[in-house]
Amino acid sequence: MKIIAVGMNYEAHKRELNHSIELTEPTIFMKSDSSILKDGKPFFIPDFSSEIHYETEVVIRIDRLGKNIAERFAHRYYNEVTVGIDFTARDLQTRLRTQGLPWEISKAFDNSAAVGTFIPLEEAGKIGAIPFHLEINGTKVQEGNTADMLFSVDKIVAYVSRFFTLKIGDLIFTGTPVGVGEVHINDHLQGYIGDRKLLDFHVR
Repeated sequence: MKIIAVGMNYEAHKRELNHSIELTEPTIFMKSDSSILKDGKPFFIPDFSSEIHYETEVVIRIDRLGKNIAERFAHRYYNEVTVGIDFTARDLQTRLRTQGLPWEISKAFDNSAAVGTFIPLEEAGKIGAIPFHLEINGTKVQEGNTADMLFSVDKIVAYVSRFFTLKIGDLIFTGTPVGVGEVHINDHLQGYIGDRKLLDFHVR
């Protein structure tokens, strides 16, 4: 099982992180299988970072084997979605980027990919217009809509399948909107698609 993630897929988030590059194709990175955090288990802040950020995203699960998928057929390869958190060790990522070094360890560490309960796509709405948000301690801190993506879910699926064979159970984190921020011990995170809560866990 692979975890594939998309960076800088919302224009406002690009500006938030001071990225001015104009993208012509999706920016892809990977997380490890040990990155998965599910079933409401707590997220433990790792000792190698003092600045862990949440990044709330719509996540799809691949349900068919696929390679070199045409964009017009990409919708056939997934039918479940949820909301997830791409945890990022921002201090570590910034230092590595400044040094021109790979930054996978800031993104792919253990339990850095929290995923909620998957629901059928028809219950979430059209893939190109899904509203989602995150609440921390009862306050809405981040919200977005897949309508604002720079690269659509189907374009992402088609693009990724050029490089990696997509297998049943693979997850794709589709990018985060503006509003990322830091998490702290005892925070209570709840993620929603529309008004449906799919993600609920604490930070320890």
